[in-house]
Amino acid sequence: MEKEKFDYFIKTESNIWEVVIGLEVHAQVISESKLFSGSSTKFGSKPNTQVSLVDSAFPGMLPVINQYCIEQAVKTGLGLNAKINLLSIFDRKNYFYADLPAGYQISQYKSPIVGEGAVTLDMPYGSKKIGIERLHLEQDAGKSIHDLSPDNTFVDLNRAGVALMEIVSKPDLRSPSEVNSYVKKLRTIMRYLGTCDGNMQEGSLRADVNVSVKKKGEKKFGTRCEIKNVNSIKFMEMAIDSEAKRQVELLETGKTIIQETRLFDTKKNETRSMRSKEEAHDYRYFPDPDLLPLELKQSFIDNIKNKLPELPDQKKERFIKNYKLTPYESNVLVSEFETSKYFEEVIKKADINLAKNWIIVELFAVLNKKNLDIKESPVSPQNLASLINAISSGEISGKIAKKVFEIMVETGDEPTKIIKEKGLKQQSDPKELEKIIIKVLEANSDKVLQYNSGKEKLYGFFVGEIMKASSGSANPKLVNDILKVKLKK
Repeated sequence: MEKEKFDYFIKTESNIWEVVIGLEVHAQVISESKLFSGSSTKFGSKPNTQVSLVDSAFPGMLPVINQYCIEQAVKTGLGLNAKINLLSIFDRKNYFYADLPAGYQISQYKSPIVGEGAVTLDMPYGSKKIGIERLHLEQDAGKSIHDLSPDNTFVDLNRAGVALMEIVSKPDLRSPSEVNSYVKKLRTIMRYLGTCDGNMQEGSLRADVNVSVKKKGEKKFGTRCEIKNVNSIKFMEMAIDSEAKRQVELLETGKTIIQETRLFDTKKNETRSMRSKEEAHDYRYFPDPDLLPLELKQSFIDNIKNKLPELPDQKKERFIKNYKLTPYESNVLVSEFETSKYFEEVIKKADINLAKNWIIVELFAVLNKKNLDIKESPVSPQNLASLINAISSGEISGKIAKKVFEIMVETGDEPTKIIKEKGLKQQSDPKELEKIIIKVLEANSDKVLQYNSGKEKLYGFFVGEIMKASSGSANPKLVNDILKVKLKK
């Protein structure tokens, strides 16, 4: 595998192949009720307990649009720098599954609520803009459960009718790593906006991945295959790599790619055929006769726009400008809204440079080890600020601070309490330190002579012995200042 500035390629003996990727991301809208009914959207409820007559397609029941879901879609479109269409139409998309009671899905086809937009990725080789083709609203299907019985399939309709935003990218992605960044960026934007929680383990964010390959330099795209319902970023990366290699192998042996829908087997790390790829005419789209065209006023859109929060890209620029962070540091700290909030809480009372390092290095290591979200951090922003201030004031050294931090993680206690109870306060009295240093030098008079004869590497030995004699509590700066003077005598 050869990696160049913006793309990755599959290299064979005779050709270099470029991978072309487009994503259809299905993001569940945060709302208390479904897109066309008043049923609850709460996750984890008992099967079939959140199903209205509309969701179960009872004859004669009519859908009613949930205005809040419309607002959430418009808000997301604005966050993607996309055009909001004042007129959009809901269509019936006809197909037949056991978990789709009506035999059709209410979706949007030619006239979506959101048009073209763009998302900027921050890649190691620079920024890259990924085009958004459209965002349309649709209702989710139910869930078929195949592993409860060897003879039967069970259907849970709790999810049926839940509002989804399908965000369709242009075929601008060229590698699994770009897909990784793209999905994370979408998720971050929607979490900042409060329009989708992005919890892939709960199925509220998943994607259909379209993959094709072409020889490097060719303008015409190859035949694409769609990998259906991939529910983790890691699996998306694996599926793309596997599918691209499969297609290259077929083309290299003179075979053709069949446009089809495939599934990704995570255990075998391979895709397998599911069905031939449907075209729009196969779904027999037509405007839903029970729903009038959706007409929005510009004032409605402007009102939502005026209430938008600060988005990740804006926050990143502000962090770089106001706090003098590097682009990398800023990216890390704005990657999640709660992380940026935590950081800004800490720096209200503590040094910015120390704060960023303690959060990015020490705190993140703890959260990753314990598999915790920053909202669940055992160390509050106030307590971390207090610890940083103890370092800045010289009350404790950076080394001691790590010991205190470990105790804070386990107990949640304030650092001042821990420092006092454990006797960890840094020794900063020059007179007391001078006594310790004199004792160390007198006990090692032979090494003092060697040092003064040119063996300057012994300086580290003296510092180590002084720290040992003070049980690690000596102020390192003061130790250095006094030691240099004493060694010259």
